[in-house]
Amino acid sequence: MMNVLILAAGLGTRLRPLTLDMPKPLVPVVDASVLELQAQKARQLGEVVLHVNAHYLADQVEAEAARLGFEKVWLEPEILGTAGPLSRIYRAGYHGGLLVMNGDAYCQFDLARFVEAAVSAGSDFALLGVDFPKVNTLRVDSRGRLSGVLKNFGESEGEAVTFSGVSWYSDAALSRMDAAEFNIVNFWKSEVDAGRPPFVDMSQKDSLWIDMGSPEGLKRACDARREELGVDSWVGNASSADSRFVRSVVECIADIPADAAITDSILYEGATVQPGESVVREIRGRGFCWKL
Repeated sequence: MMNVLILAAGLGTRLRPLTLDMPKPLVPVVDASVLELQAQKARQLGEVVLHVNAHYLADQVEAEAARLGFEKVWLEPEILGTAGPLSRIYRAGYHGGLLVMNGDAYCQFDLARFVEAAVSAGSDFALLGVDFPKVNTLRVDSRGRLSGVLKNFGESEGEAVTFSGVSWYSDAALSRMDAAEFNIVNFWKSEVDAGRPPFVDMSQKDSLWIDMGSPEGLKRACDARREELGVDSWVGNASSADSRFVRSVVECIADIPADAAITDSILYEGATVQPGESVVREIRGRGFCWKL
C-alpha cells in the first residue's frame, strides 16, 4: 500500500489577508479545497495511506484531514521544509514508497501514469516536471535524469523543466535522507553526486499545473475548476444559471444585493458588494479587494 503525503504546512503569505483566517490548502477552489482535490486524485491510485503535514493554523488542517479520512497529520512546531517530513514518515515505520504532492497547486496530472513511470525507470526516486518557462530551473540529461538545478548545483545544459511538486521516493531513497535536512534540493544534489540521479518524468510536462499561491494563480485555479466541472458560475454550494453571475465563484450569496452584477470574479465570505455595483475581474473577501 502506497503512502501519500500532501504538503500543507506553508504560511500562505502571498494570499494574505485571505489566509489570515485559513491555511492556503483549505482555501476554496470553487467546490472544494486543494487539500480535498489532491486527496481525491491520490485515492484514484487505489489503496493509499494519506498523510498531511501542518504548521500554520494547524488545528484547521487537522479538522479537515479528519473529515477527509487522512491516516495521519504530522504536526510541525517549526517548518521542516520538504526533506524533514519525508524522512519523518519513513522513520516512523510507514514503508512501501511515498508519493509527495503539494497543497498549493491545482493540477490535472495522471498520477498512476507517473508512479508507473517512476517505478519502471530504475531510479530510487523520481520528479514530475512541467514546462513553466518562468521557473524552468531543473536540468535533465539525455537519459531523463536530473543533472542540475539552476543556481544550486550541477549542469546548466540539458532540457529545462519546472518541478511540479509531485515526486515519488522509494524506501531506499528515504532511508538515505537526513532527518535534519531542511531543503530537499540538498538531498537531490547528494544523490546526483553519488551517481544516483532521480528520473525526471517529462511525459506530462504540458498538463495543467497552476501555482495557486498568488491572487492571479488562485483565479486561474478557480477558472480551471469551473471548466472541469462544466459550470459557468458556482454560487453558494451549487452551480448557478442566475444571470447576475457570469464566470464567477460566489460564496457569500446572502450578502449580494439583488441588483448587483458579478463577472469573472471570486467573492469569499465577508466580501462587501454595494447595491447596483458591477464587480468585474476581482477577488474579494473580508477586508480586502484584489483587482486582477
